[in-house]
Amino acid sequence: MGLQLFILLQNKTMKKLFVIIFLFCVQFGNAQIFGGDKIVNNENFDKQRWSWGYYLGFNTYDFKFKYNKEVAPNGNDLIIEKTLGFNVGLVGNLKLNNNLDLRLEPGVTFNTRNFRPPYTKDIEEVNATYVHIPLLLKFSADRNNNFKPFVVGGLSASINLSSNENNPDVDTRLKTNNYNYEVGLGVDLYLYYFKFSPSIRGVFTINNEMVETKFQAVDAMRSQAVFLNFTFQ
Repeated sequence: MGLQLFILLQNKTMKKLFVIIFLFCVQFGNAQIFGGDKIVNNENFDKQRWSWGYYLGFNTYDFKFKYNKEVAPNGNDLIIEKTLGFNVGLVGNLKLNNNLDLRLEPGVTFNTRNFRPPYTKDIEEVNATYVHIPLLLKFSADRNNNFKPFVVGGLSASINLSSNENNPDVDTRLKTNNYNYEVGLGVDLYLYYFKFSPSIRGVFTINNEMVETKFQAVDAMRSQAVFLNFTFQ
């Protein structure tokens, strides 16, 4: 899982954003843990049974291909050209206990992927707009001043509004409804007026998304993505 996330982070812009956020969180965490007495912001925030918010963020999508061994017995790796996409959505949070929350995070993601066989310029462009609906469990450490790290995981459904599933004139057709598992980590930063939570998450499609493609060597294709989200509650 960690290796998959590392590979997906090869997008240079996404990597820079991740490094900046990581360094910011480390600096903030050190200040909270080793900085002595601090003013505790939003002291009663975690006492709420329900809380709400929204998120903005970035994504980078990749494809994982399964190749037809009869057509391509040695594999025929397609080259993926990844781009930086955008996420936006809402957050509903149900507190189960002091360290466990159930979260629903419906949103919309926008992305474009290009892929082609090696040594050719025959590019296939896949534009995707997903309605993304994850149901997640969030496991948090105890709060330390205004800092609380967490891990998150769960399942999600994605509705591909750009799938062209029933259009036979399109070279590459993808299924409209897809299902994923997700895992990630982040930190809750308690600011004066709100809670700010940067996080990074891997999203991995379970089912075969492909209906049809002009590349005969491909038997199945599944999306893999990294989301870098900034949540405000």
